[in-house]
Amino acid sequence: MELDGTYTLDASPQQVWDALFDRDVLEKSIPGCTELLQISPTTFSAVVKLKIGPVSAKFKGDVELSDIVPLKSCTLAGKGNGGIAGFAKGSARITLEETPEGTTLTYTAEAAIGGKIAALGSRLVKAASRKLADEFFSKFSAVLAEISAENHIETPSESVA
Repeated sequence: MELDGTYTLDASPQQVWDALFDRDVLEKSIPGCTELLQISPTTFSAVVKLKIGPVSAKFKGDVELSDIVPLKSCTLAGKGNGGIAGFAKGSARITLEETPEGTTLTYTAEAAIGGKIAALGSRLVKAASRKLADEFFSKFSAVLAEISAENHIETPSESVA
């Protein structure tokens, strides 16, 4: 299954890049994430509870970042196992581009699934995957906005009424 998307984030490429490697940001952004451990600067282990159609499961998996071009792009490869519910594995290429609005993040992903989840049919699984990606980037954008607001220092021109 292939999936792709583009999101405009109200943050600089540096802020987006830093957030992609920040355990706390990722844990808050990943739908259903109950645990996220950072094994190394580029490797994470996660536990995620998801419901796709009638199938609910707790997935345990690992994600590794590679092909890293700082502030420009990276590849995320991961695999997860949800017991009898099934498994998923895949990779996504993420690219960042600075724009007047902030940063445009584009991803192209490929995934393979098996078990009960695969029996749901590709249309339902693809729709659920799209919904999860949109939820991740919505939360990711909100967490970036929080960080930006916390780090905002008022300049003299902003304090003049």
